[in-house]
Amino acid sequence: MYVMPHKPAILSKWIIYGAFAIGLLTAIAIRALIVINHINPELMRPVWYFAVIGNFIFFYYRYMITQKRRNAIDEFKLIEKVEAGQCLMGEDREVLLYLLHSLKKSLENYNYLIIFIFSLIAIAIDLGLTYFGM
Repeated sequence: MYVMPHKPAILSKWIIYGAFAIGLLTAIAIRALIVINHINPELMRPVWYFAVIGNFIFFYYRYMITQKRRNAIDEFKLIEKVEAGQCLMGEDREVLLYLLHSLKKSLENYNYLIIFIFSLIAIAIDLGLTYFGM
């Protein structure tokens, strides 16, 4: 018996921006730990828990999005159809459009860039506090 695959849909902007905010805040919190250790070590544990729990939520969300994309590719056999040179019709085209829109609307590239920048800032501040008594 053939089971018709379901078409995936893009999540609401609130979920997308919420996940982005959680990922960003927790990434900053982790990088802030080294600075917090110099300024107020008593805050280390609460900030660490916030960061780890937030990362848990964020990375589970990212895992689910990736799984959703992979499942759509597999269920609709998009790779096989494209490799065979088949025309994509109806639902296949809709799923491909979902995948392209999903990648285009994703904020993960900004998340990675901001994490990179805050990592550099955290290292610079720590070096300044440790070796130059700033």
